[in-house]
Formats: sequence, C-alpha cells, structure tokens
Amino acid sequence: MAEAQAPPPLPKSQPSFGRRHSTIIKLLGVGALVLVLLIPLVMITGVLSDRLSRRNEAVADITSSWGREQNVIGPVLGIPFQYKFKAVKETPGPDGKMERREVEETTIGTAYFLPESLKINGDIQTQTLHRGIYDAAVFRAQVTLSGKFAPPDFGPLKIDLKDVQWKDAFVTIAVNDLRGTREGLVLDWGGTKRPMLPGSQVPGYTTGADASLGSDQPIASEITFSIPLDFNGSDGVFFAPFGVQNEVTLKSNWPDPAFRGSFLPAERSVRPDGFNATWRVSYYGRDYPQSWTNRDGNERFNVQSVTNSRFGANFLSILDAYRYVERSIKYGVLFLVLVFTTFFLFEVTARQKIHPFQYLMVGAALCLFYLLLLSISEFIGFGWAYLIAAVASTMLITWYCRFFLGGGVHTLMIGAGLAVVYTFLYITLRQQDYALLMGAIALFIVLAIVMYVTRKVDWYARDASQA
Repeated sequence: MAEAQAPPPLPKSQPSFGRRHSTIIKLLGVGALVLVLLIPLVMITGVLSDRLSRRNEAVADITSSWGREQNVIGPVLGIPFQYKFKAVKETPGPDGKMERREVEETTIGTAYFLPESLKINGDIQTQTLHRGIYDAAVFRAQVTLSGKFAPPDFGPLKIDLKDVQWKDAFVTIAVNDLRGTREGLVLDWGGTKRPMLPGSQVPGYTTGADASLGSDQPIASEITFSIPLDFNGSDGVFFAPFGVQNEVTLKSNWPDPAFRGSFLPAERSVRPDGFNATWRVSYYGRDYPQSWTNRDGNERFNVQSVTNSRFGANFLSILDAYRYVERSIKYGVLFLVLVFTTFFLFEVTARQKIHPFQYLMVGAALCLFYLLLLSISEFIGFGWAYLIAAVASTMLITWYCRFFLGGGVHTLMIGAGLAVVYTFLYITLRQQDYALLMGAIALFIVLAIVMYVTRKVDWYARDASQA
C-alpha cells in the first residue's frame, strides 16, 4: 500500500496594505488632523474680528465726542478785488426776437497769499478715555501759528491795484474741529489784536476761523502774525507747509509716535515719557503756488494737493493687543506642525504608540491658547495675558502627555519645547521689522533637526518589520 503524501505547505499570507504602508498612512492621518484643527483657528479668527470691530465702534464713539484727527491748514491772507469779464447774454432785438450778445460785466474775486515764513509750536498732551473694557487715546493740543506775510504782489496775478478792496481783506485758517477751544481765537496782526469768527474761507474748507483786517490801508511792508489755538483731537495732528520756509516743533507725552506724511522730522527724540520732533520744510516740496485767485484757471490749489503735502504725527500704537493676537494666530499652524512632528518622531524613533485622539486633544489645547490670549488681553496687558495663556497651555499639554508618553524624558521634552516655542513666538511678535526673518530661520532650524533625527531611519524596513 502506497504511503499517503503530505499536503503541500500553504503559502505565506501577505501582510495587509495598511501594515505595509503604516508610516505613510500615519503621516496622512496627522496631516488630516492638522487640517481639521484649522477649523477652530478660523473660528477664533472670527471671534477676534468681531471683538476688534466692537473695539473700533467704541473708539469711534469716544473720538466723535472728543475730536477726531486734526489738520491745521493755514493761515491764508485773502484780499478781494474787482475784475471784468465778458459774458454772452440773450437780449431782445429791434424786431422783438432774442439775440445773443457779448457783454462786459464786473464781479468780485479774491486773491489768496500764503505766508513768507511759517513757524508752528505745539504742545500735545495725550490721555486715555474708557468706554467699557475699551480704551481710546485722545489729546489736547496747544498750538501757536506765527510768522510773517510779505507785501502782496498783484502783478503776477494780473490785478490792477486800483481794483483791490483792501477794506475787505481777511486772514483765515482751516481746522477740522475746534470744539475743544476754551476761549475765543484772536489774531495778532502786526501787534493789533483781531477776533476770529467761526468758519473758514480757505478754498475747499468750511471749518476753521477767519478774522477781518478792516483797514483801507494797503499792506506795503512785511506783517508779522500770531494765532494761538487750543483744540481736542485723536489719532494724530497734521500741518501743511504754507510758508516759503516752514518750521514745525512738536512735543508730547506720547511714547510711541508714528511720523507720517510727505515729510519726516529733521530732528527727533523719542523717549519712554514722550517725544520731541522738529520739521524744516520749504515750499518746493508741494505742488500748489504761493499766490492765486479764485478766477478760472487757478485749480492748482485744491484740497487734494494740500492733503498730499501734509505732515505730522499719529498718536496710536502701531500694534495693540488685538493686532498682536491676530499675528500670533498666523503661527497656529506652525505650532500644530511642530508638536505633531515631535509626536511622530517619538513614534518612529522610540516605538511610542500615540493614538489619533491624543493628537486631537493636544491640538485642541494648542488652539485654546489663542482664545485664552484674546479674552485675557482685553482686561490686562498683552504681555501678562500671553504669559498666563502660555503657562496654562504648556502645563495642560505636559500633564496630558505624561499619561501616554510615560512621564519620562519625552514628556519633559514636550514641556520644554512648548516653553521655548512660546518664548520665541513672543519675541517674534515684538520684533515688527524682523518677524519674517526670525520665523524663516526658526523653520530652517526645525527642519534641520527633523532631518538629523531621521537621517538613519530605514522607512521601508520599518514598515516591513511591523508587517
């Protein structure tokens, strides 16, 4: 009887696709978690926008009552004159039909002259007003305009001296808002005091003040002038270079000025208790003339050309707490990637198993840091709010990691790493000019560390051993 043959050996079962590609699947899963965690970051950004909008409404409400940005334009010397012009009118002819005829008419125009020299001295004291939990920086300014006017030259304007109406001459200024003025404005014109009435006659401007000179005598020599102003405002104060030579000196108790406009200060001193700044500007830096009339063909002087020539200082911080929070949220994805990369390296190098749910919980704690930062910074300074939020987030994540990382060196690495990253982010936020450079260098260093740690990992062998 023949012996029974043994059955052939069964073929070895092939490992599943998931086991053969576990590393890639894990990477894709971590990437998907990062994308999922972008949702709460976007929601926190929406909350930030809403709070910032409410802050802006509160600030606008305060400044609308106190005073907005102030523009001091002037002074301008205005002198009326008569001139004739030709006009076409319809008049009845001999046969009763209307005929168009050219007639000569006389009307009144105004010649405007800017000062030969203009000197402005300003003392601006800022304070903070409150509306609920929101603050608004406002100021009270005491400004003196002084200088001199040269004798008006009507030749270039083609005005005959016999047509000039000296008795109606006036000096006018334009200021956005004079509600803060405590006393009546007075013009010192060559030693004579003349009261200024509300309303501006500077072409294109309506708010301000003007004073009638009320003299039949021609202005035949240089006349000095002085106009003291006292007004409230917010945001900033700006001036226009109306003189042939202009010198503006400002001093203030505001420690963080932003010098804006067409000209920067020739001299400045910014200190923790305030600043001093001096501008020296000639009339070559503007595009409107030293004298003109309101007749046709004199459109070079207009509101836009004056606005383009302004210069001065803003009294708002470039970055407040809301702007700092907004900038920090932009680094949210970086935080998630750094922490998740660290976890992934633990899994690769130390065979540490970390569940996706644990990734998700740590990511949620990282996102909550920004909400804590936003809510706390509305009541205390950004620096203290950042410290509290960073310490709370670091302690929470470190405590949680202790349970699934074993409480050893890996947990300490997570805690120390978060402390370093939060510290680096704070320094980066404070360095406005070098933030991009510092961020790029940090990313390069992190990438170099990851490449160094994983330089000897055989990814194919790792997946094969797991299979």
